[in-house]
Amino acid sequence: KTKSMVVLNDNQKIGILLTGLGVLFTMLGVLLFFDRGLLSIGNLLFLTGVTIVIGFNKTQRFFLQKRKLKGTGCFFVGIFLVLTGWAFIGMCIEAFGFLNLFGDFFPIVFVFLRRLPIVGNLLNLPGIKQAVDNIVSGGSLPV
Repeated sequence: KTKSMVVLNDNQKIGILLTGLGVLFTMLGVLLFFDRGLLSIGNLLFLTGVTIVIGFNKTQRFFLQKRKLKGTGCFFVGIFLVLTGWAFIGMCIEAFGFLNLFGDFFPIVFVFLRRLPIVGNLLNLPGIKQAVDNIVSGGSLPV
């Protein structure tokens, strides 16, 4: 029984690091009462990381899909508002865009999280399990 492993080149590893740092800085920015500087750095690192991981052309194709244009618009307007100083309003609009853009990935993320030792046990608790099952049902990779 062999397990297939995903082989990443060095650029993709750097992209994953940048994406993770972007998420971290964004979370810190929200925790520190919508700190504009941290949110801006988080947004820029996240976008740079995603672009490096999947490449410029695939990133462009992903964001410009006809069914995702509303999400793309909200996401980038939110980023613009954060960069110009309207951090709370920008993050609200950006969150709506993020859910519209990346919502298709949530089932895959939850399937992965269920396989982790501690997090998997938490996701299988009564009540939480039913909510996660509703999210996971019908999940397929959107790319």
